[in-house]
Amino acid sequence: MDGALGQSLLQTLAQADALGRAVALLLLAMSVASWVVILWKGWMLRRAGSDLHLSTAAFWQSADLDDAERRLRAFDPQQIALPLLQAARSLDNAAPHTLAAAGDRAQQLTRVLRDALHRVLHRLQYGQVLLATVGATAPFVGLLGTVWGIYHALTGIGLDGAFRIEQVAGPVGEALIMTAAGLAVAIPAVLAYNVLGRQAARLEADLEGFARDLRELLAHKAS
Repeated sequence: MDGALGQSLLQTLAQADALGRAVALLLLAMSVASWVVILWKGWMLRRAGSDLHLSTAAFWQSADLDDAERRLRAFDPQQIALPLLQAARSLDNAAPHTLAAAGDRAQQLTRVLRDALHRVLHRLQYGQVLLATVGATAPFVGLLGTVWGIYHALTGIGLDGAFRIEQVAGPVGEALIMTAAGLAVAIPAVLAYNVLGRQAARLEADLEGFARDLRELLAHKAS
């Protein structure tokens, strides 16, 4: 089945004009880009989830903040939880009489932890826009190739001046391969967007909980 689809696609490309080939190359580029993101992000989120579980457990077993930071450096190579602790500890180096040092300790912790959390979440969400874009546009790109291929075939029949069913069946069938190719590109991207999005959302919830606990700990310690 896959061999027949590949052979039909090659035949379509061989008979296509510049626009048809451009559509096929665009679908190929979208497929490669989405699979690179799927494989890389799947690995990254799996490692991030494991690192976050180990690093937060190590944090709460630490004797003090210095020991906690050393443990996080060892257990958090993806730097998921470590940036939050480093941002909170950076308040000790804030220049006095500046807006960064204004407000009470809890407000300062809220600000720096929020900024650090947003930076980490931006890394976790990286690639989601590409997957959503591929999933939403690939079927229409394939449909464009199909419509153009059918138009090209019908134009050729009009120039020939004779109509036979075999003249239509072959070129139209080959043009429809573009629609199948568009769906083949879009479906994995949509599935990956949903699955990886749920994994990132779970990590986001765990990180927000850790940031809230860290804020309460350091605010209480300073008071």
